[in-house]
Amino acid sequence: MLHEPARTSAIAGLMRAGRETSRLSVVFRYAIANRLGLTVSDLECLDFLADVGSATAGQVAERTNLTTGAVTSMLRRLQQAGWVTAERDPADRRRVIVTLRPERAAELEKPYEGFAERAGRLVEGYSADEVELLVRHHARLQAMYLAELDRLSGADADGPAITPGRTADQ
Repeated sequence: MLHEPARTSAIAGLMRAGRETSRLSVVFRYAIANRLGLTVSDLECLDFLADVGSATAGQVAERTNLTTGAVTSMLRRLQQAGWVTAERDPADRRRVIVTLRPERAAELEKPYEGFAERAGRLVEGYSADEVELLVRHHARLQAMYLAELDRLSGADADGPAITPGRTADQ
């Protein structure tokens, strides 16, 4: 096919752009966490709670890919700093329900305001079909990340299992 080299080059460019976007996203998350006096894991936890409202400590561990012990320490620290409440689940006293304190939500959103405004202007130039394509693309990427996290946390033929919250050499 005549267009194969152009397609191959375009795909390589997309992959490079994706890696750079991912790298910048991580650097951005560190900067936001630093501005708020948090660790990146703290920020991921708070962002998750802002999205879902309340979650169990186990769900926080799963979403942040941290060990339950690390999550326990993190939640204690966030509770002492006034970011979250943690209460026993009345239906199952073994579970702890964690909630972002509503009065702190605006503080969590503030560092993102400029970026959100610029992102809104960016997508204004896209058609509804283009935005829908981007939404589908991101949904597929999220599914791939989840599958890869499952693969990395389980034993497989490609290498040792990586326990959540640990690297292969720990």
